[in-house]
Amino acid sequence: MDSSKPFSTIAADHSSSREPLKVESNGEAAISLQEWRGWGTTSTVPSMVTQVVEDLNMLEKNVDAQMVFGGNHGKLSGDFKVQEDKKHRAKYQSLGDSEQKLQFFSARQIACRVLGSRGYLCQKCWLSSGDCMCSKLITCPLWNRMRFWLYMHPKDFLRQNNTGKLLWQVFGVQAATLCLYGITEHEDMMWDALKLAGKDKVWCLYPNKNAPTNSVKDSMAGLSFANVENHPEMAGGAHSLNFILIDGTWSNSGAMFSRLKDRYKLMWGEEEIPCITLNTGASLMHKLRPQPSWDRTCTAAAAIGLLDELHDLPNFVSYGLDKQAKALEDAVEVLFEALTIRRLRMGRSITRKQRHNRDIF
Repeated sequence: MDSSKPFSTIAADHSSSREPLKVESNGEAAISLQEWRGWGTTSTVPSMVTQVVEDLNMLEKNVDAQMVFGGNHGKLSGDFKVQEDKKHRAKYQSLGDSEQKLQFFSARQIACRVLGSRGYLCQKCWLSSGDCMCSKLITCPLWNRMRFWLYMHPKDFLRQNNTGKLLWQVFGVQAATLCLYGITEHEDMMWDALKLAGKDKVWCLYPNKNAPTNSVKDSMAGLSFANVENHPEMAGGAHSLNFILIDGTWSNSGAMFSRLKDRYKLMWGEEEIPCITLNTGASLMHKLRPQPSWDRTCTAAAAIGLLDELHDLPNFVSYGLDKQAKALEDAVEVLFEALTIRRLRMGRSITRKQRHNRDIF
């Protein structure tokens, strides 16, 4: 056991099941900046996440139970879970408003997922160390006038079958940036960048039935980048097209989209954030993770569809977006293969009944 680390983990990565992950603290519980960014983020460690970790460590000192995680999603288990449930429910009820409650909920989800994944998941691909697919992924630069924002629900953070993570694995964290729902540091970072870009360079890829939506062609056909491309000194966030991808379940996406709308209105005084609909079909991931309907697809497939549809427009055809789409499509195939092999090894079906649908496109 390495006593130099704030937490020491004891875990067995069995081929058939996962043993509970025991986390022992030496009194200096913390998530370092290096560890935090290793999971794919670009921010500092969120203050409320740090506070939750400190509270967990203090509780472990005060009760006769060790901090133990079980399952794949950072869920506490055993006697410690019983004590922590009482404590966090009481704190949640004591908070004064819905915003404070959301921030606490998100921070607790994320803190537990990070602690419960130490020594088990690969930080880069979010798969168990025995299933790591990083060596098979091929990176590809995204066109420098374009940026994706992965607006992710905390319950999808560090999920092995999440496809949004593929965007920054392929394109890099500056071209595809993670923004965690309910985390102040993340949301402020995203909206600061969107403000710099301006409202005419911000779109949300969301099939909003309650507001007007435009196709890619309707939204993008009239844009020109000749001035920027001919002047490299103009490069930067102010000249990037920003696309927000909501990465969560369909049941969570409504609240996430409402939060985006509220922030958009606060910043620019307009009721509706511009939404784009895609002509995407079924994704390869449908085989492992059914969607509510065949016209909805996973987050990575939505990004692929956007890149392909942009490439079809005359004003975008010269930027290699088709090659970037292909690179992301290849990454989806790598993830699909890794998850399929894992399920077969564990004696599980490689198809799933339609329930708990991931990703909202």
